[in-house]
Amino acid sequence: MAKVRKVINRAAAAFVLGILSAAPAFAQTAELDALFDRLLEADAAETSQIQGQIAAQWSRSGSAAMDLLLRRGEDAMTAGDLPLAIQHYSALIDHAPGFAEGYNGRATAFYLSGQIGPALADIQDTLALNPRHFGAMSGFAVILEELDRPQDALEVYARILKIAPNAEGVQDAADRLTVEMDGITL
Repeated sequence: MAKVRKVINRAAAAFVLGILSAAPAFAQTAELDALFDRLLEADAAETSQIQGQIAAQWSRSGSAAMDLLLRRGEDAMTAGDLPLAIQHYSALIDHAPGFAEGYNGRATAFYLSGQIGPALADIQDTLALNPRHFGAMSGFAVILEELDRPQDALEVYARILKIAPNAEGVQDAADRLTVEMDGITL
């Protein structure tokens, strides 16, 4: 187990460095860019609403069949059937490998089923396709915390705050980590 954890920690560290320095891998639409611009100035209530609008756009693949696979994966996760969710997301990825939400959904299903390595790999693919994916970044930061990599998690939280300064819970998580790293307990 310690050997697996060490390999995952090394992979996570390499991943952090790669993602935090990556240039955008895809072009955003003007509407998405406008939403991200609004996100920079939004208060907490507006931030949640704008993030929802962004997520709704991200969930549109341009194909009714692929959107159906995404919904089936989401429905399976909601029903607690993680193996089925992974199957649906895997089918989506097979048919639409450039659609980030397939990887993001499968990463969540893998994480919830305790498969951290595959979850990290799918988060990496999500962020390679969509470097502003604040949801994938949040999941990544949580995993980094669980792997006892607080400095790396803090860097990911900082990246989220550059995109969405009032994202729910992110500043609190960053503050908590900062306090923990300084050796002060609350």
